Amino acid sequence: MSIYGEYKIDCHTHLLEPARFPIADNAVYTPVAQEVGTSTQLQHVFNAYGVRHAVVVTPPAIYGENNRCLLDGLALGFGRWKGIAVVGPRTSTRELKRLKEAGVAGVLLDVVTNGVSACLKAEELFNQLAELEMLAQLHVEKAQLSELVPLIERTRTRLIIDHCGRPDVTAGIAQPGFQSLLSLAGTGRVYVKLSGLSQFSAEAYPYVDTHSYVQALLETFGPEACLWGSDWPFLNSPERIDYGLLLKLIENLIPSPGARRQVLWDTPRRLFGFKW
Repeated sequence: MSIYGEYKIDCHTHLLEPARFPIADNAVYTPVAQEVGTSTQLQHVFNAYGVRHAVVVTPPAIYGENNRCLLDGLALGFGRWKGIAVVGPRTSTRELKRLKEAGVAGVLLDVVTNGVSACLKAEELFNQLAELEMLAQLHVEKAQLSELVPLIERTRTRLIIDHCGRPDVTAGIAQPGFQSLLSLAGTGRVYVKLSGLSQFSAEAYPYVDTHSYVQALLETFGPEACLWGSDWPFLNSPERIDYGLLLKLIENLIPSPGARRQVLWDTPRRLFGFKW
């Protein structure tokens, strides 16, 4: 069986509907027309490629802390989708509970955009998430994660690192930021998304300069702590991306059907609590 017929959960997608949910006044990025991604369009993509569940992430560069588009999509997903919201560091436990009841599994901290110092101020938020059994998702790049390791080690929160940690592909596996990421495998509560290769590659598809980083993460964390996501509808992409090609790429990177089932189905199903 090819990957197109295998059970799959896409752990990194976005919904973007500016006609219904206008972008934030202080958005740092203005999407173009082909980057609009509605709930209906996403469902069509999933039906075409046999994707059963999705994790939908509010894009902070476009919507900021406004999660209305995400919550609307979760309501239309009939339990097949989970959400990752964007909130401020002083968000109340009551608000987090409200989001959880709506299908939000965790919150995103965009360190790439906001800087390390802003994340270091979110320790109380991390503790709240741990109490509520919610997830923290970190979007970091290059050496940023190294500065966050002490905070991560102090908390009990389960964490997901976006896009392989977005290493500097010119600096090699030994670079400090990537080594910091690998060191977190022993915590047993840190997961990595094998996603967004185009976001840190210096090459066109199939992003060969990223493959050694993907393999290092698979070897160190194991398939039981790795997830896959497409990043649909490919916001701010440096080139055209097709969903089917991304599936073929992850099939090539993880040739073992057993390991692939863990990454694409077993691990995310367990982590996000999908029932079926």
